[in-house]
Amino acid sequence: MTNDMMGGGMMWGMGLVGLIGLVLIALVIAALVKYLFFR
Repeated sequence: MTNDMMGGGMMWGMGLVGLIGLVLIALVIAALVKYLFFR
């Protein structure tokens, strides 16, 4: 049971980091597109 809890916590943490990374990448791409097409 303890192992399941720890594993779930690790997976959730990884998912959270991945989600933040995806959001950052999306923001960078949006900024680049805005800069390239709307200057």
